[in-house]
Amino acid sequence: MQAAYIKRTGAPTEIQLGELPMPYVASHDVLIKVKAVAVDHVDTFIRGGSFKTQLTFPFIIGRDAVGTVVAVGNAVDQFKKGDLVWTNSMGYAGRQGVTSEYAAIPVARVFKVPAAVNPLQLAAAVHSGATAAILLADIFQARPGATLLVEGAAGHVGRKLVQLAHDMGLTVITTSRPCDFAQLTKLGSAAPYDYQTDFAVEIADKYPQGIDYIVDTSGRVALQTNLDLLAQGGTVALITAPATDQFDFRVREFYTTDKNIAGFVISHATLSQLQQAAKTLNHEFSRGRLLEDKLAVNAFAYAAQAHQLLTAGSSKNKIILVPTADEID
Repeated sequence: MQAAYIKRTGAPTEIQLGELPMPYVASHDVLIKVKAVAVDHVDTFIRGGSFKTQLTFPFIIGRDAVGTVVAVGNAVDQFKKGDLVWTNSMGYAGRQGVTSEYAAIPVARVFKVPAAVNPLQLAAAVHSGATAAILLADIFQARPGATLLVEGAAGHVGRKLVQLAHDMGLTVITTSRPCDFAQLTKLGSAAPYDYQTDFAVEIADKYPQGIDYIVDTSGRVALQTNLDLLAQGGTVALITAPATDQFDFRVREFYTTDKNIAGFVISHATLSQLQQAAKTLNHEFSRGRLLEDKLAVNAFAYAAQAHQLLTAGSSKNKIILVPTADEID
């Protein structure tokens, strides 16, 4: 079968497209014919070796895929041949990736695509959507009526956070460019602010009690600014880093006001967290939610270039790879 793979970690040029053996289907596996694969920033970290995880070479890249079931292991009864399914936790921790014509997925990591949902849009949404769902449910343990500030809310994770938090009954505050205000308001933002202004002053004035949960999706807001905005007992979640990889904050003030800083990366999510997030996402997908990403669709042969674009920060659209150029609409 054709696959995009690496024989060692390194630059995007390490990615090769070639023939690999068909995957072995164990008793608890589902074999899918891959329809589409999303390219995520974490894929570039794994390929480059900066995210340390167990890899077996040749290693097939990619973690999020949609495909059609073509066979199941003898212990699998939840799925049958012809089912359209998705997965979002392959390609790390000893599991081969999914940028291949066929992929064998542990059944516990396979979920059905809801009826009438565009499979490419779903593939684009699952990484950022699951990140948002786990942040809200497990990192924040968010409660209805609480406040959430999403900085950089027009990005992939930001938009998913806005929608899910709004649906959970939170008051959602966002920062973005003014041109994104209308979309974010439609998705659930109660108060959009221009990130290029001194938005923290305005937010502090409107919410003097502080904000319960804060996420900076860009890494561009000073940590002390967010700690100043945070309510007592509140949490700032870090899901990215500033360009300098450094933050300064006033430590005594931080611990004496009972505030929290939590780091989160979805690659450390537990299987149960991923499964619960999948239920949340499929509920939203079936309602037509979370599926607004703009796509850039290319063939598997584009994989190395896709990694180069993400590493350089040169792609605003969500990159989706399909097996061959003939499958691009």
